[in-house]
Amino acid sequence: MPADPDVARYVDCYWFLEREQEDGGSTFPKLNPDPAAHLILAEPAQRYHYAQGTQVEEGTGSHWLFPHSHTFAMDHSVSFHILGIKFHVGALYALDLKPLKPALDQVAAADFASLQRGSCCTETELLPLAQADSAACCAALDTQLRDWLMDSREDRHSQLVRRVFPLLMNTTVAELGGKLHCSQRTLERSFQRVTGLTLKQCQSMERLESILAYLYSQDGEAIDWADIAQRFGFSDQPHLIRYFKSSIGATPGRYARQRDLTIDIYGDFE
Repeated sequence: MPADPDVARYVDCYWFLEREQEDGGSTFPKLNPDPAAHLILAEPAQRYHYAQGTQVEEGTGSHWLFPHSHTFAMDHSVSFHILGIKFHVGALYALDLKPLKPALDQVAAADFASLQRGSCCTETELLPLAQADSAACCAALDTQLRDWLMDSREDRHSQLVRRVFPLLMNTTVAELGGKLHCSQRTLERSFQRVTGLTLKQCQSMERLESILAYLYSQDGEAIDWADIAQRFGFSDQPHLIRYFKSSIGATPGRYARQRDLTIDIYGDFE
């Protein structure tokens, strides 16, 4: 986690992930829908590959993984070491990424050096540090990112959206406008402008993340789907089944058999 409060205003957390070729488990894990953007730091020759239906995003080196509303299948068939910076939902709206224009369901090459001001720490220096000393790596990232993040430009739309998130998971969309003393139309327009998502889309993704984190902690052979439906506010199991199919392209039963999402293979590494 960022220790610098100015960095923590925009960055949710840092994470590190590595895989050796001889490691077991699926080599094609799926990344569940996510309303947050991630900047993924990698060695220049490190290959990345994300597939979503017929859409394939691939390249080498560091890259942006922007918010995505569908499941991405990744190719993890070769060894890799990557360091991730997860931003708060909607944070990139206030940050200067020119000439890059973030878009939903997009992966784009990233120039990490261009985001730093003054001294520049390269991916080749940060990745071994992440392996050896996570606290030192987090401190280095705070230092490298702070000046760029301090150049942010927040407007009334981003300020309104920032007020939404403490309420989003425990308030219906219809009630949000009243709690924030603005019209529903104003809130919806500002939210979509800042995040690229509707309120319902974001709420659904956050709900899915909570469900998957809960399932990760449970014995896969003893999942009570009726209990899951009730626990997470679904009216019945058919509603939960439809939700899973629309969110990750699989029924709860199929998901339980395959357990092929990133969280199932690598754990809750954030």
